[in-house]
Amino acid sequence: MSKYAGEQVLVVPRALFDEIGAFEGIRTEDLNAALNRLLDPTAHFFMDRAAAEEDPTHKQLIPYCIFRCGDRILHYTRGKSGGESRLHAKISVGVGGHVNPVDMDGGKTGSDAYHAAVTREIEEELDLPEKHQHRIIALLNDDSNPVGQVHLGIVHLIDLESDAVSSREDALLDLAFTPLADLNGPMFERLETWSAFCVRHLAENPI
Repeated sequence: MSKYAGEQVLVVPRALFDEIGAFEGIRTEDLNAALNRLLDPTAHFFMDRAAAEEDPTHKQLIPYCIFRCGDRILHYTRGKSGGESRLHAKISVGVGGHVNPVDMDGGKTGSDAYHAAVTREIEEELDLPEKHQHRIIALLNDDSNPVGQVHLGIVHLIDLESDAVSSREDALLDLAFTPLADLNGPMFERLETWSAFCVRHLAENPI
């Protein structure tokens, strides 16, 4: 039985991604227009995850949340209990996951359902010391490998006043805050591809 048995995930056709302007790495231009297209309820739908993971004609929408405290970025090592075996043992700065049908509870659709998924994923994975607000700063794509070919990241940045953050998931190991300069320096080669794009972008484009 597939490890994704029964899971439904939100996808958009690859053709829509091409229409809004295919890119590699980080995209910040025309962000609102692109998000409006991607989160339009008529443009996306749920698909069986096992099929979606092997189908590059669709892109799974993935919230990718980065937590910052001062000049330090939260990171962790992906453990074996995580859902994506192809990323195990890599360092990640992104917390998040798939948008599922449960996120449509209460009649939510489109952007409302997407943001419900962001909140759910954060609450499932992290114990945060305070209320937080997040802002979308970029889209993220990497078609150079099989994982990236079937996913499209929506990058959120969350600034925290306290670093008293703990993990609620076995898949998030060695949780710590490290200066951005160190992640962009000695630790860079250990980063998963999406995290490498984000760390390099933040280092070169202070926000």
